[in-house]
Amino acid sequence: MRSIAKIVFLVVIGFATGWFAVGNRSLAEAEAKTAVAQEAGACGRCALPDFVQLSERWRDSVVNIATENKAPKRRPGFRGNPHGGNPRGGQEFGDPFERFFGPGGPGRAMPRRSLGSGFIFDKEGFILTNNHVIENADEIHIKLNSGEEYDAILVGRDPKTDVAVLKIEADHELQAIPFGDSEALRVGEWVMAIGNPFGLDFSVTAGIVSAKGRFIGQGNYDDFIQTDAPINPGNSGGPLINMDGRVVGINTSIFSRSGGNIGIGFAIPIDLARDLIPQLQADGKVTRGWMGVMIQKVTPEIAESLGLDDAKGALVADVVDGGPADDAGIKVGDVIMTFAGNEVESSNDLPTLVAREPVGKDVPVEVMRDGSKKTLELEIGQMEDDDPVLSDDLAEDFGMSAQNLTPEIAESLGLDPETKGVIVSGVEPGTSAGDAGLRRGDVILEVNRQPVENLDAFYAKMADRKKGKSLLLLVRRGESTVFLALKPPAD
Repeated sequence: MRSIAKIVFLVVIGFATGWFAVGNRSLAEAEAKTAVAQEAGACGRCALPDFVQLSERWRDSVVNIATENKAPKRRPGFRGNPHGGNPRGGQEFGDPFERFFGPGGPGRAMPRRSLGSGFIFDKEGFILTNNHVIENADEIHIKLNSGEEYDAILVGRDPKTDVAVLKIEADHELQAIPFGDSEALRVGEWVMAIGNPFGLDFSVTAGIVSAKGRFIGQGNYDDFIQTDAPINPGNSGGPLINMDGRVVGINTSIFSRSGGNIGIGFAIPIDLARDLIPQLQADGKVTRGWMGVMIQKVTPEIAESLGLDDAKGALVADVVDGGPADDAGIKVGDVIMTFAGNEVESSNDLPTLVAREPVGKDVPVEVMRDGSKKTLELEIGQMEDDDPVLSDDLAEDFGMSAQNLTPEIAESLGLDPETKGVIVSGVEPGTSAGDAGLRRGDVILEVNRQPVENLDAFYAKMADRKKGKSLLLLVRRGESTVFLALKPPAD
């Protein structure tokens, strides 16, 4: 009996020990789940968002924009829309549908109509959109979600950042979307895009922030939000909204070979646009600060050769004689580390930092020179209107359109991401470009034996041609290069 009792006692003890172990493990698991739930609760943007509520809340604030250009120089779709082959646009090779099946068809001079999006940011009728949506428009028409239509006036625009402000006069108060904080955006955060893709009224797409601070070769002030929320032609100018229901970006361009979305879209940070709005409303344009230097990226190799610990800052490649930097004592070979108290992580940061400072203000500039730091005082100058001497009209004279060759595009073509040049995004048959044998996807490396690193340099070389003389182009095509002679356009 004693043996049986002992066995029963041991079994009971064993069960009790196991129960307590299981209980403790379950308790630990429950506590861990509670901690995760509390963390998710503390970060509403981490939880699955309610897109239904957001779309219903702001549907009346997003507008459809239609423009007309009564006297197009050439066929519709050859410029003006980055989804349709604009040299400054975000699409890789242009949109053949618009070029060949757009209003009027090939070669016919009919009024050009383009569609884009925008959103009301002030209940008095002020609308924010992209400059490329309304550029060169003779008439701008706004259609609200309610079906109401208005003629809009252009209040101001800034081609350098692709931002424009419009105004409509409504007989009732309009619903405006509040601005958010694009600087506070985090990679992986949910966002929603609203617009009119392909002219379809009010379409909503959703995704996450894929990256921030993207430089895609649009200009000196590139600082794009990258998102996988589908953005298609017609979405340009529409709002990118966070889960707090606030605008954090302006949908601007896509990266695509076909013209459709492939999961890479770009939006202008709303913080950048918000800083420009007061000037656009007051003066119709933006006045920027100017420093007077040419800069380049600090690569790891350059950093090592200069004795820098990290590949940071902006390397001064040239200084404008008599400019603000020259007067401040900045020299070629200096590496600008901070500007007006802000760290310069890369050369892409400096133009934006300089541009946002008021003209005439004295700011400290910290440079690295010969292995030691030196702080200089610089008075901000005023940037002159430096629109290219040559607009893309000249490229159209030859029957072609082109855009900057970005590292992403170069890589997709199997080229070294560091390759410099411009990529041909469209060629019109029967023109100088077509007769010369240029093809869409060709990369132009030189014009008249002079290298062209970007679109502005390409335009300048073409504008500097001798009248009646052909242009000699060095073109990269696939794995080889070829020279092509571009005949001058007929007067």
